[in-house]
Amino acid sequence: MDLMGNQGDSSSSMYGYTALEASPFGIMTAATTATAAATSPTVVGLGGSGTNEPSPTRPVSALPSRYENQKRRDWNTFSQYLRNHRPPLPMTLCSAAHVLEFLRYLDQFGKTKVHNHNCPYFGIPNPPAPCPCPLRQAWGSLDALVGRLRAAYEEHGGRPENNPFGARAVRLYLREVRDYQAKARGVSYEKKRKKPPPKQK
Repeated sequence: MDLMGNQGDSSSSMYGYTALEASPFGIMTAATTATAAATSPTVVGLGGSGTNEPSPTRPVSALPSRYENQKRRDWNTFSQYLRNHRPPLPMTLCSAAHVLEFLRYLDQFGKTKVHNHNCPYFGIPNPPAPCPCPLRQAWGSLDALVGRLRAAYEEHGGRPENNPFGARAVRLYLREVRDYQAKARGVSYEKKRKKPPPKQK
């Protein structure tokens, strides 16, 4: 996955991020990387405050999975994004529009070449030469990120019916990204159906 690259300094400073680093499983910033290492037990809730109390749903002795670690980092990064918003935005007022704004913001750190309609390599999976088309976030990366944030929102006290990550507008956006990238890159995101085993005579 390619949720963060190493470009876009002007936009990153606009949101208070001093630097960004790549992560194969999600999004991180240099600031949040240091923060997560120093305050790994801290959990940011919907009220925006942290607590050093261990999560009641997970035994203290149990090591969190890679998925749980990434979900925590994604949540803390999105919370930081909202705090750096102008004006700062509490999680309780976050809407689908803010989620879409965040996803579009991440595009500048993408590593996936997405060809424009007028590019001669539009629809070609392996172009023979470079082109000036932009790098974007891959659909699969965004889809996985939204899934983790959707789960984290409810784990931190959010109601499912108010979950901005599960809003229809977000689902439609992800579908549009998937369809366009499939055409532009000449790839298919359709899940292959398993063929039923042959019937024994």
